[in-house]
Amino acid sequence: MKKRDIIFAVIAIAFAIVCIRLGVWQLQRLVERKQLNAELRSRAATKPVDLKELPKDTGAAHFRRVSVSGTYDYDHEIILTNRSRNGSPGVNIVTPLRSGTDTAVLVNRGWVYAPDGMTVDASRWREPAAMKGEGYVEFFRKGHGDAKSSTHPRAYRWVDSMTISQAFPYAILPYLVVLIDSAKKGENIPPRVDVPPLDEGPHKSYAIQWFSFAAISIFGVFFYLRRT
Repeated sequence: MKKRDIIFAVIAIAFAIVCIRLGVWQLQRLVERKQLNAELRSRAATKPVDLKELPKDTGAAHFRRVSVSGTYDYDHEIILTNRSRNGSPGVNIVTPLRSGTDTAVLVNRGWVYAPDGMTVDASRWREPAAMKGEGYVEFFRKGHGDAKSSTHPRAYRWVDSMTISQAFPYAILPYLVVLIDSAKKGENIPPRVDVPPLDEGPHKSYAIQWFSFAAISIFGVFFYLRRT
């Protein structure tokens, strides 16, 4: 066997080992994702608790069912742009809720249709200012680019803690409460946002890809050496 064939075989086998290791890693990620989804589902099914009873650990509070009450501050309402529902463009209406303290919580009151995904007359969707309801906890996130729209002063692409804190004259809790009291109906009540599906992500398909690369590498070097 020529030296170059040996080098080629070593490289191919090393590449296959790396691919197998990456495939195993993706399967481990899949198991972790399934465990997390099971945990989140169990949280969503628990009895609602008051905001003050949420765990201090933000990860442990995610998706917890909570009960909220207070007064909506419609003067400082914002919208989240480009939110689709059943294939239609729209926005989510987010209103700060105050309950006698110097800190408010942002409440995602629901989705409304907007042809361009960002322009809507939010004043048409004002429920009674005094409210009491239930929801689940969703956290702020980071995105690429500017969170705030450059053309609409109260419109945001996503809720970023640093950007969103500048939109209010008072402190904001570091999470959203997404209302789920869908039984409430009325002309000025926006349809509530559904609980997002908990998918398993792309880990299984990635694992299959890495194992496929490993198989191609192994069989490729085998047939190459057999031919030569």
